[in-house]
Amino acid sequence: MEYMSQEGYDKLVAELRQLESVELPQVRDAIAEARDKGDLSENFEYHAAKREQGRLLSRIRFKQRVLEHARVIDKSKLDNDRIGLLSKVEMTNLTTNARMTYTIASPHEANLREGKISIKSPIAEALLGRKAGDVVSVMVPAGLMKLRIESVKL
Repeated sequence: MEYMSQEGYDKLVAELRQLESVELPQVRDAIAEARDKGDLSENFEYHAAKREQGRLLSRIRFKQRVLEHARVIDKSKLDNDRIGLLSKVEMTNLTTNARMTYTIASPHEANLREGKISIKSPIAEALLGRKAGDVVSVMVPAGLMKLRIESVKL
């Protein structure tokens, strides 16, 4: 079961619709066009279009499975003072004194550019259940990182 925000769920549904209604028909048209060109054994366009169709069908099945097992979280029922899924956490790296703000998100919504880290990441796993003022040690690929939690919001 995958828990996610309403925003993440809606985005996944939109991506699936785009794949099924726009990209897949384009690939099927490309296959039909390449098939009309003759001998399929040496037809590069045909084989490339078939590979693209396989890739698209795989992505569609994956997104369908994710949506099938997805559960949208009601933010009103979440704990405001403890860190959990969909919590926005402001913290300070005690080694470098750098401040960071991240939102704990499902793995399918994680996007570092948007400030969303996966709940399955080492940092998020160390933060879960903690509250503002706690100091957490996290083992990351670069070594041990000490973080002080400054604030927790939803």
